[in-house]
Amino acid sequence: MPLLLTISGSLRAASSNTAALEALALLAPPGVTVRRYDELDLLPAFNPDLESGDLPDTVARLRGLIGQADAIVISSPEYARGMAGALKNMLDWLVGALEFPDKPVALITTSQRAEYAPGQLRLVLTTMSARIVDDASITLPLLGRTLTADEIAADGALSSQLRAATGALMEAVGAA
Repeated sequence: MPLLLTISGSLRAASSNTAALEALALLAPPGVTVRRYDELDLLPAFNPDLESGDLPDTVARLRGLIGQADAIVISSPEYARGMAGALKNMLDWLVGALEFPDKPVALITTSQRAEYAPGQLRLVLTTMSARIVDDASITLPLLGRTLTADEIAADGALSSQLRAATGALMEAVGAA
């Protein structure tokens, strides 16, 4: 059974990025398990000196989850013309991880106005040897809308985009 790991780059309680990922989980096809990574705010600041010994527990758990996942879906807000700092910190911890290279990754953007973060995220992930699945990477027009995961899943246009993205990601994994 394929496992999708979702990662929201937002720490906000009412985040449209998190809601989009929760909607994706609600819409996942039978046989696909979706697990949400929920320790982004617990990761220590990246320090390469800590990679040579025992990793901090939160980092070890993160790398373990990445290793278990068949694919990753990331949704990140844009802050100050860039990706969220907490997400960049998490990615820094994965640069040296053997579990990450060639992992299929889908990117979900929830703002039509995000100009810089999606490109920066792609650049960093490509540098890390991720396999970005373009057909699974989408922009959901959620800017200015406060929708819950259930409301996103119930919206025909939004749910159609999420289903298509999930299908393309499963195809990239070889599970379609």
